Amino acid sequence: MLVAPRLLALLSVAFRFSTAAQLPNQSQAKDLPVATNGEPFPWDRMRLPKTVSPLHYDLSIHPNLTTLDFTGIVRIELDVHEDVDAVILHAKNMQISSALLLAPDGVKPLKVLEYPQFHQLALLSDSALSKGRKYEVQLAFAANLSDSYHGFYKSSYRTKTGEVRVMASTQFEATYARGAFPCFDEPAFKANFTIRIVREPQHITISNMPKVKSVELPGGLLEDYFDTTVKMSTYLVAYIVSDFLSVSKTTKHGVEISVYAVPEKIDQTAYALDAAVKLLDFYDDYFDIPYPLPKQDLAAIPDFQSGAMENWGLTTYRESGLLFDPEKSSASDKLGITKVIAHELAHQWFGNLVTMEWWNDLWLNEGFAKFMEYISLDITYPELQVDDFFLGKCFEAMEVDSLSSSHPVSTPVENPTQIQEMFDDVSYDKGACILNMLRDFLTPEAFEIGIIRYLKRYSYQNTVNSHLWESLTDICTSDDLDEGRLRHKEFCSKRELQSGASKWYSGDVLDVRAIMDTWTLQEGFPLVTVEVKGREVRLSQERFLKTDDPSLTEGFLWQIPLTYMTSASSTVHRFLLKTQTDVLYLPEEVAWVKFNVDMNGYYMVHYAGDGWNSIINLLQHNHTALSSNDRASLIQNVFQLVSVGKVRLDTALELSLYLSRETEIMAVTQGFGELVPLYKLMEKRDMAALENKMKSYIVDLFRGLIDRQQWTDSGSVSERMLRSYLLLFACVRNYPPCLAKATQLFQQWKDSDGTMSLPVDVTMAVFVVGARTPEGWDFLFEKYRHSMQNSVKSRMKTAMAVSPLQEKLKWMMEQSLTGEIMKTQDLPDVVVSVSRNPRGYKMAWDFLRAHWHTLIKKFDLGSSIVSYMVTGVTNQYSTPEMLDEIQGFFGSLTEETGSELRCIQQTYETIEDNIRWVNTNLPLLQAWLDKRSHRGNHEDL
Repeated sequence: MLVAPRLLALLSVAFRFSTAAQLPNQSQAKDLPVATNGEPFPWDRMRLPKTVSPLHYDLSIHPNLTTLDFTGIVRIELDVHEDVDAVILHAKNMQISSALLLAPDGVKPLKVLEYPQFHQLALLSDSALSKGRKYEVQLAFAANLSDSYHGFYKSSYRTKTGEVRVMASTQFEATYARGAFPCFDEPAFKANFTIRIVREPQHITISNMPKVKSVELPGGLLEDYFDTTVKMSTYLVAYIVSDFLSVSKTTKHGVEISVYAVPEKIDQTAYALDAAVKLLDFYDDYFDIPYPLPKQDLAAIPDFQSGAMENWGLTTYRESGLLFDPEKSSASDKLGITKVIAHELAHQWFGNLVTMEWWNDLWLNEGFAKFMEYISLDITYPELQVDDFFLGKCFEAMEVDSLSSSHPVSTPVENPTQIQEMFDDVSYDKGACILNMLRDFLTPEAFEIGIIRYLKRYSYQNTVNSHLWESLTDICTSDDLDEGRLRHKEFCSKRELQSGASKWYSGDVLDVRAIMDTWTLQEGFPLVTVEVKGREVRLSQERFLKTDDPSLTEGFLWQIPLTYMTSASSTVHRFLLKTQTDVLYLPEEVAWVKFNVDMNGYYMVHYAGDGWNSIINLLQHNHTALSSNDRASLIQNVFQLVSVGKVRLDTALELSLYLSRETEIMAVTQGFGELVPLYKLMEKRDMAALENKMKSYIVDLFRGLIDRQQWTDSGSVSERMLRSYLLLFACVRNYPPCLAKATQLFQQWKDSDGTMSLPVDVTMAVFVVGARTPEGWDFLFEKYRHSMQNSVKSRMKTAMAVSPLQEKLKWMMEQSLTGEIMKTQDLPDVVVSVSRNPRGYKMAWDFLRAHWHTLIKKFDLGSSIVSYMVTGVTNQYSTPEMLDEIQGFFGSLTEETGSELRCIQQTYETIEDNIRWVNTNLPLLQAWLDKRSHRGNHEDL
């Protein structure tokens, strides 16, 4: 069993970090790094020593939006834990003009040494700083505003009249505060911050806390003073200098909520404002901990790399993640915006109030926030039907987690690139999915009591995995009930009356940590094989891994909360599988059994023997006997099992036939998600005949559902999102009725000079068809240039990127790189969209290669954006020649330019898996499609 060695490895890393508190003694000096001035630098580790810690920062910043630089002074109050004569802290790309020690016996200059490789400064004092004493250091510094998307960076936007306006904003997660001011830039070094910002009169400033006063300075400048923050990590500090306008409301708990945006888009902020009020009130009540700040601002930043950022009291967003136009935004936009706001506001508790000790446990922040998006919206916005989409997150996580280059949810990281790589589907989506499994396992009531206990116990502190598991164990102890709410007391007293402490186990003491360590400290996830023999159900588990090396799957063991239902009973039965194999006994023989009910568990299931045939038979004759999530999980499981040789492709295709009767969004989109990649592989292999057969099969399969779609905006959120999806697919595949309608609507819209109001749900399909001709493309681009609605621009941009006009595709990528008309923040989406275009995939790869060094500088090595481009551009290749070309390019890089990136290993594995899949399954696919066409008139459809 590999769990124990992994645990030991993690413990040794933790021990190494804890012993790093001592500064090296002089006998080690010969091994010390060398500072920029040639002297030995007195610290040789990436992590800061724990000899001193910051208590309070007094930070004064003066940005110049004309010269695009800034100056500042920071005074840091220090708590000294050991006698030291050097203070080690972070600063990056910064000129330090003076450094002073403000000691009880007077002001003294400090010598400054720099070690840029670790972004570290050493402040050397002539006399030792004594243990137990408080000191202050003061540093004057200057730097340029960053031209990337992190640190204190420049952003700009264009007004309707074409004027370019400049602003400055911050993005400090994970390790970028050190580029804005000297600081102890690790999450465990929490402190209070008092911030002042100098500005010109035409600008405003906002920060984490409310503004206390403004003071006039000589030369017509103003200095804004902000209230002191609560105790928090450096990565949550935020400030913005801009000409934004705002709208405000107050929550029922008395917190002022404001939404900020550029002046011409302020009329698109009403929805976000109402959502933020509603969600902050929800969390305030749900967590039973009052939001601790007097205000919460939400700001829409014109240039922003990620989706949003949870800075305490000042959350920042992409404009598309916050701005909503009721006339022109889609149902998908509404769901997306509400989810992003729910995510960032959940962080005000998970992440801000209680913060992971170190980035190895980033999932404690991000997995929780992703999970709470769904919990909160299910209650506050039931009409958004958010449950219809959660499962997709688990499928996305499994895609990455089925590769040997995956990583445990909690995994050692040290340098900034490794830290950046943690912001991936494993930390976010797998984190959320294993929390959902645990909630189902413990019951929602018990889980809620446990997470409230966790938040109350560790407020303003830092945590590790085990703190969460302890908080979720023995939740009905008296000390917590004294703090708890009435309904929690009722739950616990009711629970004690029940015989058997839980529906999951009997006899054993429930050890949440032992269970969850198997899900967080080892990578991957289990495949549970089920074989039914009469009343006997034989179970076995192994790691699900897309590899041709079986040794890589050995030694993995999970404690799996199994759920199942049968043809004889819709009751959900539960069983905790702790061993490699086990046997269950049913009360009677059954026609079928379905494990992982609603796919609440993060595992796949293989039905051995005749199991898949009985499932296929059920879906063909009575698919609604299973929930939509169950159907979606069966589609995903069976096609993924083909890729590891557990199931034949024709079995999976037989199962897919039932989709002609499917109407629910999760099952339909999962059907597309498994079938479309099959012809995408062929598009890059000169196999037109087979490719077209596959495309025709998918169109035939969903023809009935496509034909039932109306070209309107009626229906529920899920119905509207499904309509957009189906009509777009049908038009891309040249389905004649769709093509005719979209062509007609585009012509009418063009004739009206874009003033005609199209139904929002159908605009993607209409734009995609319109962008196929040079005149249509140019017209769309002109409308893109002048639109003030981000959601409309996003749909236009995607449509232009799937055009067959190759010279336009190349121009789009180059234009996005310069960022004059198409913003550079949108470049990754443009490049990945072009790579999925049959006319553009090679151009996208050539572009990525040619501009690699520019892209990693702009978007940062290790970032999820770089990973998205690498995997998005390469994941549909399936030939040895293309694998050689991709390996040749990435293999020529140095570690500094990305050769060690995890996404590159994932790319190699994915292409190798594609090559294996094609070699094994193309003959089967050809034979099955031929057999289908010979049946005539698709009688099964």
